[in-house]
Amino acid sequence: MSKKLNLDAMSIDEMWQLHEEISRILSVRLTSEKRELEKRLAQLRREKEMRQSEPPDAPSLNGAPRERRKYPRVFPKYRNPNEPSETWSGRGKRPRWLVAAVKSGRKIEEFRISDAGVKARQRA
Repeated sequence: MSKKLNLDAMSIDEMWQLHEEISRILSVRLTSEKRELEKRLAQLRREKEMRQSEPPDAPSLNGAPRERRKYPRVFPKYRNPNEPSETWSGRGKRPRWLVAAVKSGRKIEEFRISDAGVKARQRA
């Protein structure tokens, strides 16, 4: 707007006319903005559908494989003697039972599963 409006000096009819003009302009701009956003949303949906329809072995746009690599199974190395079903592979966060036992003065090696048992399970 190039001119500054003096709202105090305007009559009610002039203010109402200004209100209607502003409402009309806002309506046009909002409709235009909504149309642009709907176009963009439709484009994003098409891109998503295209990515989903690609075969799984096809590389994605950034060249990285789409699925995680399969890692070999990690066998447990430590076992809770009080609850034999509770085991730990030695990776990640230590289980609560092992943390509590180490805090009480025991050594982690006391919970180690014998190597012979691990090798037998690896062959199976």
